[in-house]
Amino acid sequence: MVDIDAAGGLVTGGLIAGAVEKPTGKAGDDHAETCTDCGEPTTGNFCANCGQPTHVHRTLLHLGEELLHGVMHFDARVWRTLPLLIANPGRLTREWIQGRRTRYVSPLAIFLFTVFLMFFALSFGGSLVPDETRSIDEQIASSEAAIAELRAQLVEVEADIAADEPGAEGVQTGLQAGLAGAEGQLRALQEAKAGGPRADGLTPGSWQANMADAVHDGRITVGLGDKKMQEKILHKLANPDLAVYKFQQTTYKFAFLLVPMSIPFVWLMFAWKRGFTWYDHGVFVLYSLTFMAILFMALGILGRMNGWFAGVLGTIGVFAVPAHMFAQLKGTYGLSIWSALWRTCLLLFFCLLVSTFFFVAIVALGLGA
Repeated sequence: MVDIDAAGGLVTGGLIAGAVEKPTGKAGDDHAETCTDCGEPTTGNFCANCGQPTHVHRTLLHLGEELLHGVMHFDARVWRTLPLLIANPGRLTREWIQGRRTRYVSPLAIFLFTVFLMFFALSFGGSLVPDETRSIDEQIASSEAAIAELRAQLVEVEADIAADEPGAEGVQTGLQAGLAGAEGQLRALQEAKAGGPRADGLTPGSWQANMADAVHDGRITVGLGDKKMQEKILHKLANPDLAVYKFQQTTYKFAFLLVPMSIPFVWLMFAWKRGFTWYDHGVFVLYSLTFMAILFMALGILGRMNGWFAGVLGTIGVFAVPAHMFAQLKGTYGLSIWSALWRTCLLLFFCLLVSTFFFVAIVALGLGA
């Protein structure tokens, strides 16, 4: 079922973006001779003094049209913006900074709308964390197969040790640790199956049940905030589905914080170069985050497919992020290949920092509230 809050977020995001990005179009064939807003004489479809359309609609049909336009429509400019954002982000960012803006959707408007659209689209598949769809018998069979494979590998490694192969003892230690973990997981699954239905209603052997048990057994600790906040976070983690829901909703509500958190790090990479302003870096960040949201949305939807296709998508996602950063840096700031390359590496590190800060903030806001 579609998340109602996410659907409401989509509508809100469309209306916000519509307020930021004023649509272009005709005001109507008939117009008043005096502006209904400022009272100035008019001669065309728009008031020359305040810009209001001189044809003022007052029909219920037009009210519905405005709602649909705000939620789903950025007129023809979106079809010029998105291809450049994906294939040539440096050109898009540079042209907006240089003032060639009428043909493109503004970075703030498309960022707001994309973030809300992303969480709306992901809500069709449920939570951002996939549910465990396998039965407990299937999980037991999978664990038994993994244990058999590890034991076979240990036999091969023991033969290598007998032949004095270098590094074989280290591999043996790693395989033994993996075997111990797999056997422990198998025992937990067998105990869960023998115990029957859980009192909390969670599926035995699912990740939700494992997390709830870890919280109750004290195997999960929280080092964020004071004792009261830690207790609130642990209380929500004991109900994993609620914790994921709260985390997801808080993430989408506070996604805009990524912008002010990211701009200073981009400025650091150009602090000694003249000609670039904080506004330029803000446009860069907004378009970059928009692409990342689109990429994450596509991977989140398509990645629910099983088999080799999910692995291919993961590989594409890993390489698409630095490739897009490199292209946008090089095109936006007119950098050489080497300058764009080292800044891309630095920007990836900055992204890791910002993501960590943002994750901690979301946990505190969503689970500690």
